[in-house]
Amino acid sequence: CAGSYQDCLAAQKMGASRVELNSALSVGGLTPSVAVLRRVKKETQLHVICMVRPRGGGFCYDEQDVSIIMDEAKLLLENGADGIAFGFLKDDGSIAIEETKAMVELIHSYKKEAVFHRAFDVCKDPYKAMEDLIQCGVDRVLTSGLEAKAIDGAKLLHDLQSKYGDSIQILAGSGINAANAKQMLEESGLYQLHSSCKSYCSDPTTLSEKVSYAYLSGEHICDYDVVDVHLVKSFVEAVEK
Repeated sequence: CAGSYQDCLAAQKMGASRVELNSALSVGGLTPSVAVLRRVKKETQLHVICMVRPRGGGFCYDEQDVSIIMDEAKLLLENGADGIAFGFLKDDGSIAIEETKAMVELIHSYKKEAVFHRAFDVCKDPYKAMEDLIQCGVDRVLTSGLEAKAIDGAKLLHDLQSKYGDSIQILAGSGINAANAKQMLEESGLYQLHSSCKSYCSDPTTLSEKVSYAYLSGEHICDYDVVDVHLVKSFVEAVEK
């Protein structure tokens, strides 16, 4: 899970071959810039899935949001994205079928991957939601098994993989690291994991006496989050054992 060009370099350096490229990871990830995508594709060999999300909060979008989301996805696909991560929900927590089908058709018209992100984890019925996504032609789902941390959703993930794994890829994410990666694979029956491998860098201009641009707190109040090369290496090694 990468939030910048530098994050992508760190991920590749220590053995990752695929990233989900975002901006604003502090709010769960928003659409990245085309400039960052183009540089990553030019200067790395990474398979890049781009987040398309126009705002923080949930995933029930109005007509204007949907139009912008589709435009952003098209722009990213035209500039080298290998896939798009997206999510459309109705206000009752079910999959927004019409919008999801339209997005999948757009992505597949470029012969790229359609990935439904963790909007899935606020669905009321994970089985109906998974069946709807399969019907819409989604290639992969990123999910924590409807729990805050994926390790706590391992039982549901195992059940979803058993029922639907032949029809759609299931990617576990949230709270996964080198320490629990092997356990996650064994308990869930999955073969793909998603991790932020997060560390921090300091920027002394984050705070002044009267003004704050901090989004973290405590000891990290003047920091911003980055992908840590050592955590990527440990994560890759843990998965490959």
